[in-house]
Amino acid sequence: MTNKKVLGTVMVIVACTFWGISGLFAKALFNVSTSITSMWVTQTRMISAGVILLIISQFKGDHPLQIFRNLHDAWVIFAYGFFGLVPVQYGYFMAVQYGNASISTVLQFLGPFFTIAYLAAFRHIPPRRIEIISAIIAFSGVFIIATHGKVDHLAVTPLVLFWGMIAAIGVATNTLIPQQMLRTNRVPSLVVTGWGLLFAGLALLAMHPAQPHIPNLPIVWTCWLGILVIGTLIPFQLANNSLKYIDATTFSLMDAFEPLSATIGSVLIFHLHMTGADVLGSVLVIVAVLAINIRIPLHHDGGEIA
Repeated sequence: MTNKKVLGTVMVIVACTFWGISGLFAKALFNVSTSITSMWVTQTRMISAGVILLIISQFKGDHPLQIFRNLHDAWVIFAYGFFGLVPVQYGYFMAVQYGNASISTVLQFLGPFFTIAYLAAFRHIPPRRIEIISAIIAFSGVFIIATHGKVDHLAVTPLVLFWGMIAAIGVATNTLIPQQMLRTNRVPSLVVTGWGLLFAGLALLAMHPAQPHIPNLPIVWTCWLGILVIGTLIPFQLANNSLKYIDATTFSLMDAFEPLSATIGSVLIFHLHMTGADVLGSVLVIVAVLAINIRIPLHHDGGEIA
């Protein structure tokens, strides 16, 4: 492995680990006061991160205001923010609020399977055999986590499952909506992310303008800054830059560090007790998602074993 590939791999590992840690900061916030809501966290995180990323993009010479010269691009970025970033972030924080960072991150990790389902249903791209098998394994893992093997008993509340699945769907829309724009490099990724976050945050603020009373405590603002900086600004930059040195497959494989860091942190910090069923289910989901990103060369002409 070349030095550049090592650098890119380390960057994406740190980014995914930081994303997992952001759920721990959120859980700590929710534990401080019931007045701190997922809506407030999502609104303030998105608006603040969006403004900061757009300022950075302006200094980099990306000219973020130019998107308004093309209304189609502006609309695509708004759709990316509202239908992609909102469900993936608000759904995730809701799942954390009602459950914990570990199970929320594992459920969110199912996102690629919703992408596969969309491609099969609307773009007529049939899933590969490995994708079908992996989907069965992944959702079997979720079933084990949710029931601990007892069909008449839910070990995880329906609200956690619901919001976790919303977050997973958000992962799919978050990937699909800006795909063509980013692939053609028509708009810099930093500009797309910055405006997407800002549009989404402002839309949520317009829909839910009432703001809760936030306790003015050091732990509140420390955790909020942790979500903003460690959970948003740093990993987005690292993830975007890592793709200069590694391919998307390697990136996807390293994404397993997100649920891993969230789970380890939940056990160490919040003393989360994980049963054998929780561990087995989480491992099944993670392995299944990793499996769909593995490409096994069959011939030198690029053929693959599906």
